[in-house]
Amino acid sequence: MIGIYFSGTGNTKHCVEAFVKQYDENCVAVSIEDPEILGSILAHDMIVFGYPVYFSNAPKIVQDFIVQNSAYFSCKKVFIIATMALFSGDGAGCAARLLERCNAEIIGGLHLKMPDCIGDEKILKKSPKECKVLISRADRKIVSSVQKLKQGHAAKEGLGFPYHMAGLLGQRMWFYTKTTSYKNKPSINKEACVGCSLCTKLCPMKNLALENGKAFSHGRCTLCYRCFNHCPERALSILGKRVYAQYLFENHQ
Repeated sequence: MIGIYFSGTGNTKHCVEAFVKQYDENCVAVSIEDPEILGSILAHDMIVFGYPVYFSNAPKIVQDFIVQNSAYFSCKKVFIIATMALFSGDGAGCAARLLERCNAEIIGGLHLKMPDCIGDEKILKKSPKECKVLISRADRKIVSSVQKLKQGHAAKEGLGFPYHMAGLLGQRMWFYTKTTSYKNKPSINKEACVGCSLCTKLCPMKNLALENGKAFSHGRCTLCYRCFNHCPERALSILGKRVYAQYLFENHQ
């Protein structure tokens, strides 16, 4: 078994790492951004694939990764972990349907509620104490889910028609365009930006660059909030217009 993941601020990375280590302490988890990721997929028959859910859908970068590397998933057994803040319906099912077209066998799905990384929408923010509670609950659910998988009774969260309808009608139908293409984000406060280049190094899409000493977007944002939450000057925003809080998983361990 190997774990592979896309993670904006560390939530999904933690969950996939915890899952595979609980299954076998010798298992490792690798980001889909790793240069050796395709070789890692080829070398293993069972894959735990994790990603955060955006608007009840998989991030665009995850959708493209699966489609562009479809041959690597053929005949693989895949267990899907979808992390979320509120609701997704069929978060795991979004990637499952793509992977099934690649001739992969979906053996299970797991939904894990984690702290929200969207720091420019005040309504979604939780206190540090509440974040720790969410992480603790997710960790316990991971332990239980691994035990069930080993016993041949893998969780099926997010998979199947009822989940599909819940995700489609509950959110995705109304926000479908949010994840079908890359966005002209983030918005950059040029006065606040000091040109430290941290965001340009962290962006998984290589969307950000410096222009005249200030961050500049090329319009290929996948909405992961990694740049937003690492910016030392709070000069970036994505969905909202004001920075209320920044979130990094390591600050809540």
